[in-house]
Amino acid sequence: MANCRQNLTQPGAGGSGGDPSTLHIYTWANYVDDSLTAAFTERTGIRVVVDIFDSNEIMLTKMQAGGGGAYSILYPSDYVVSEMVDTGLLAKLDRSRLVGLENLKDQWQNPAYDPGNAHSIPFNWGTTGLLYNRDVTPGRPEDWIFLWDNKEALSRRITMLDDMRETLGVALKTLGYSYNTTDPAQIEAAYAQLRELQPHIAAFKTTGFENEILAGDLSVAMTYSSDAIALTLEDDRLDYVIPASGTSLWTDTLAIPSSAPNVDAAYQWMNFLLEPEVAQAAVERLFFATANQAAFNLLPDALRSNPHLYPPEAVLANSEGIQSIDTASNDLFDRFWTEITSA
Repeated sequence: MANCRQNLTQPGAGGSGGDPSTLHIYTWANYVDDSLTAAFTERTGIRVVVDIFDSNEIMLTKMQAGGGGAYSILYPSDYVVSEMVDTGLLAKLDRSRLVGLENLKDQWQNPAYDPGNAHSIPFNWGTTGLLYNRDVTPGRPEDWIFLWDNKEALSRRITMLDDMRETLGVALKTLGYSYNTTDPAQIEAAYAQLRELQPHIAAFKTTGFENEILAGDLSVAMTYSSDAIALTLEDDRLDYVIPASGTSLWTDTLAIPSSAPNVDAAYQWMNFLLEPEVAQAAVERLFFATANQAAFNLLPDALRSNPHLYPPEAVLANSEGIQSIDTASNDLFDRFWTEITSA
C-alpha cells in the first residue's frame, strides 16, 4: 500500500513455478511483506515470488484458465474456496503435513465454506466498511446509505471496491436485502440502486486509492478493514466506519492449487504462518485480524482492543459472510456488474 506498508510484487511467476528452490504465491495486496518472505527464506532457503490480485474474480478467472500451474499458494476468500473445491481447482490438504492447526480459533476449526479445513487454512479475517477523510467529508458516514444521501456533495470523490459481490452487496444492504440473495428481482434492484450512485463514483478500485484519500482528493473509500486500519494509524484525519446496518465478514485463506508445481514449499509456507510468533509479528506490521488464537493471545492490548481490527460482538452479529451461490444467480450478478463497470 502506497505510503502505508511494503507491497511486495514481483512479476514473472507465469509457468516457472516448478523450481523447488522458489515458492510462487498469488495473493491480495499487503498480505505478504519483505520481512515475512525474508524470514521464510532464512528458515528454509526457499525464495518467495509474490504476484498480486485485486479481486477474487480476477484470481478465479486466472485459475479457470489454467493458471494454477504457476503458483503453489493462493489466498482465496471463503466463498470462493467453496466454488474452487466444487470445480476441482484446489488440492485436498494432507493434514499429516500440517503443524499448528490446533492454534486456530474455534470458529475456524470447521468452517461452513470448507468443512474440516479440507482444502484451505484460514489466514485472516475482517470487515468491509467506509474509510473517510474528516476534512473533506460532510459528516460521519454511519451507514452505507450515506453515499446515496450525499452523492452530490461527494460526487467523483468516492471509490468502491472492484469486487462484484462486495459492491453489489452494499447496494443490496441499502435496500434491506442479504448479500447472498438469489432472488432475481432483488439483484436487479441492487443493480438499479448502484446505477444511481455510479455517476458520482470516481473509480472502482481495491487498492490505489490511498494517496488520494490522504491528500483529500477523495472523501470516502469503500475498503477492507485490513487496508483501512494502517491508514487511520498513519493520519488522524482518517477514520474507518463499520456501517450500522451491517457489513460483510470475510475470511481469506491459504490454499494449494490442484496443479501446484511445488507442493513441499507450499506446506512449509502454511506451517510457517501457523506459528503463533510468526502470525503475531505479521499482524503487528500488516494490521489484519488473525484467525490464529495462539497468535491473538500474544498481541499487545492496543491491537486486541482495537474495535476496527476486532469489532464488538454486536457488530459481528449484525453482519454476514458472503457465501457461494448457484450458477444462475452468480451469472446474473456478473451480468449486472459488467454493465456497471463497463459503462
